[in-house]
Amino acid sequence: MDIIYSKTYRYEFLRCNSKSNKVLYVLHGYGQLANFFIRKFEILREKYHIIAPEGMHRFYLNGTSGRVGASWMTKEARESDIQDNLNWLDALDKKISEELRIEERHLLGFSQGGATAARWFSSNSNQFKSIVLWACVFPPDLEPKVASLNFAKDDSCIFVIGTGDQYYNPEQQNTLVNFYKSLSFKTITFEGDHNIELDTLQAIYDSNV
Repeated sequence: MDIIYSKTYRYEFLRCNSKSNKVLYVLHGYGQLANFFIRKFEILREKYHIIAPEGMHRFYLNGTSGRVGASWMTKEARESDIQDNLNWLDALDKKISEELRIEERHLLGFSQGGATAARWFSSNSNQFKSIVLWACVFPPDLEPKVASLNFAKDDSCIFVIGTGDQYYNPEQQNTLVNFYKSLSFKTITFEGDHNIELDTLQAIYDSNV
């Protein structure tokens, strides 16, 4: 049985250094916190306001004390968590829209956050100008709807992965790249591990994205 009740969600916000009203939402990976993850995107503040929502589930990374991380969901109560994530991200965007006169919305999801980003994009595909999915598996619940999803063919949908990513062997990487190509994603690889590589990040957002 379930009961719906309000919860306090966290997000981090880096305001743009210019007068641009472009917003980039960045969704962190498993075990990360928004206040650390958002620092990777400082290099984009001349062009974008950066907003990092945090996953609703926080936990100790080792044992019962010490460093804390956050997660978007687990296999338990999965469907409810998916809908809760979408509801709160929509509420966050509404709040930001009231504060800023947003011209463009862009979306990036890293690792576990990539699945949540893909779901948010698919429920609001006309709202976002671009989506970057970085080192993540496409959410299986969306696969039956792949044919109807509005993934553009103009390089506004991008998949990125490092050739040394420790979570995907070369065969798995190749499978991922080919799958995203089948969805009309532009695919980018870089020499590096499971992380946001800053030169690659800068190059993506220095382009027309």
